[in-house]
Amino acid sequence: MPRIFSGIQPSGDLHIGNWLGAVQNWVALQGRHECFFSIVDLHAITGQHDAATLERRTLDMAIGLLAAGIDPARATLFVQSHVPEHAELMWLLNSVTPLGELERMTQFKDKSQKMESVPAGIFNYPILMAADILLYRADQVPVGDDQLQHLELARVIARRWNASYGGGTDYLLEPTSLLTPARRILGLDGQAKMSKSLGNTIGLLDTPEEIWQKLRPAVTDPARVTKKDRATRHLQHLHAAQALLPARDGGGGGPQVPRRRMGLPRLQAGARGAHVGRARPHPGARRGVARRRGCRARAAGRRRGARPGRGPGDA
Repeated sequence: MPRIFSGIQPSGDLHIGNWLGAVQNWVALQGRHECFFSIVDLHAITGQHDAATLERRTLDMAIGLLAAGIDPARATLFVQSHVPEHAELMWLLNSVTPLGELERMTQFKDKSQKMESVPAGIFNYPILMAADILLYRADQVPVGDDQLQHLELARVIARRWNASYGGGTDYLLEPTSLLTPARRILGLDGQAKMSKSLGNTIGLLDTPEEIWQKLRPAVTDPARVTKKDRATRHLQHLHAAQALLPARDGGGGGPQVPRRRMGLPRLQAGARGAHVGRARPHPGARRGVARRRGCRARAAGRRRGARPGRGPGDA
């Protein structure tokens, strides 16, 4: 069975960008693949963040994923920092990662231009992502188009590690991409990917009043005077997103959401009705699940990551 690794940052409650861009796909994949899904809190501290709420947001993301349909009996869901081998492998991979490859990462260029002081964590972010994937020798990685460059770098790093320490074998696997149906969900501003840090999201648990408050300043399309007019290309994203949600007939446990009347509030309701909101585990239960699955992930990483032959620290 092919092995998959994918991660999500601990931003708290899920929003429709999370659901359409990743989680909906994860729920489907866990029945056909050996899946490792991680809440990547080590990635979250590479940029500006609220340290006081990080644990709370991590737990909220865990409960959101469980309620969305991630089944601990069929997939391993864990918190990244609970498996210290992620950070250890990152340090080793630093030794074979070309500086020039990191400098040409477009996400680093975009983020660094907005910062007065650029932390090294943002620069080394792709190496940690490579360590996440290569630790479990994942065959495929579900990604959007904004992460394809980072995945290609992970392949380069695996190739260079194998050349130096593989002993003539391709021990670290070069993962392939598994493009998600919704490759990039833009936010309400129509300019950037939906992200809580940019304030352009609609949460799956937002109330109708909160949704309309967010919609009032949202970017609209002046080119569409009537419903028959073609939408401006860069503003079609949320209209196209509703096609990724199955129309409910009332028999699947969620609310009936006719696609022709969906719009943004109904898009949110359709995602929430699919899975999220059915279960809200007790905080103690979700901590227990995360810790147990962290142990499972660590064991799997050691089992697949145990390196035969010589390495940089061997005598």
